[in-house]
Amino acid sequence: MESNRVKAFLEDHAVKNVIIRHSPAFTASEVAASTHIAERDFAKTIVVFIDGEPAMVVLPANRRIALHELRELLEPAAVRLATESELHAMFPDCEVGAMPPFGNLYNIPVYVAPALARETTIAFNAGTHTEIIQFPYAEFEQLVMPRPIDFVAV
Repeated sequence: MESNRVKAFLEDHAVKNVIIRHSPAFTASEVAASTHIAERDFAKTIVVFIDGEPAMVVLPANRRIALHELRELLEPAAVRLATESELHAMFPDCEVGAMPPFGNLYNIPVYVAPALARETTIAFNAGTHTEIIQFPYAEFEQLVMPRPIDFVAV
């Protein structure tokens, strides 16, 4: 089942969405293929620490995060990926690696790749490795208010 926090938030805001169940998949590319969603529309959520504070970076499944670009753009002293134990502690209602890109629900800022922001729809893990949620990107932008920043590599 998807993260109860995300489900309740979407219901509270009357967001029409589609929940797609799929066989277990653990990478964004595998999930996109399993659900027949274009990789450019499937958002992978990566948690990083910027100067010791957590942040979500959200990018299309067919892209990779460029930590050095993120460091240069944000000019922090340190940027690093979150560990599995940190993810478990920060997102107790989600399976590790299946966090939805709703940093606003966890008091974490969200940065989004401009390529993803140009798409009409967004799909993402719903807190598990067996469900995704899909709805219009414009609604995601209104709900989460992510900061667009170009931190991806092809």
